[in-house]
Amino acid sequence: MNQGANTIICPVSDMARAKRLYGTLLGVAPYVDSPYYVGFRVGDHEVGLDPNGHRGAGAVPYYEVDDIKHSLQQLLEAGAETLADVKDVGGGKLVASVKDTDGNAIGLMQST
Repeated sequence: MNQGANTIICPVSDMARAKRLYGTLLGVAPYVDSPYYVGFRVGDHEVGLDPNGHRGAGAVPYYEVDDIKHSLQQLLEAGAETLADVKDVGGGKLVASVKDTDGNAIGLMQST
């Protein structure tokens, strides 16, 4: 697996308000601005806004991995529970998420 999280996805209920708030917070305009995802890049990190995200989970850190299915299996064997199985979210990205042993969400992301 990679050394650190480089993407944080925040579930939002009002995309326009969230986009304005995060644009102000981060001091940059979004590089992706669509109804289903707004993404901001700050250095090597990305903050994404997802109107279809898992409410109540809060922001989810996503770790870039080379082989998402293998990484997911390793985490499950280490005690994690599946929140969302591997799915293609478009733009050449696969994502999945798990819950750690304390209930914290962890995301995996693979660029194809």
